[in-house]
Amino acid sequence: MDILDPVYFLTSDAEIQKARSLLRSTEDQKRELDDAWRLSLSSVHSDTGAILPTIFRPSAFFPVAIPLVLASLLPLKGVKLALLSQFPLQCYTAGFNYCNRNATGSKEKMTRERKALMAGTVALTTCAGAIPQIVMTHYGLKTRPVQMFCRTVLPAPLAALLAFFSVLVVRGDESRHGVRVFDSHGNCVGISQNAGSKAVADTALTRAALMGTTTALPGLFIRVLRRVSQQRNLWLMAPPEALSAVLALSVMIPVSFSLFPQLCTIPKVYLEPKLQAATEDQQLFYHRGL
Repeated sequence: MDILDPVYFLTSDAEIQKARSLLRSTEDQKRELDDAWRLSLSSVHSDTGAILPTIFRPSAFFPVAIPLVLASLLPLKGVKLALLSQFPLQCYTAGFNYCNRNATGSKEKMTRERKALMAGTVALTTCAGAIPQIVMTHYGLKTRPVQMFCRTVLPAPLAALLAFFSVLVVRGDESRHGVRVFDSHGNCVGISQNAGSKAVADTALTRAALMGTTTALPGLFIRVLRRVSQQRNLWLMAPPEALSAVLALSVMIPVSFSLFPQLCTIPKVYLEPKLQAATEDQQLFYHRGL
């Protein structure tokens, strides 16, 4: 919760650098050091030490994502509007996943292949996110059971699946090329593809839990509210649905981000034979990313 403080979203690079310098001083007050530590954790990539882009910092996730999530939940009519509401959300989640990845062996600039893969991921998830509206509009399936299924049942598992898929693809290099693993003394033992695959899979699960739950809870709330109030107008239900989405996202961001620690452990037996022979420690450490 401290790291997600929106105040850190507004801090400048100069303030972050000052906080980093303050961490190296042993003569300052503990409170100042605590503030500097939290600012550093919320604004600096823990793998590279580089300052994260402003909108892709953990503290920026809620204020940036909430309008994008609300737009994706609106009862829009027409495939074009559905695609338009999905595109910014999928762009932002892909960018956030990339900037908060494990950066082992990565270059400062993205290659053309990586840019094409990112663009393809955004395009695919945008189209897939509009599937409920496509089913109801393009194929003319407008019966009440179909609309109920597309509006209340399908969005949550679909959002979770797309969030899971986005992490798997955007951070696929970690599974293919591996990530650094360290012993208990902080020494790099080597690069492990098994640890990279685990880092990506764990992060994908956290993002699926975040987006799936955030999408499911407002739908359930509105379904109960409509039964109680007998209100059928979708647009009149939009304000309480938006409020429930804000509350769900505000709770699920810290919960999902902390499902797995950023500095994870992996048993030695799960590593490649070459790495098992390189250390006597029974557990190794690696940076999972966020």
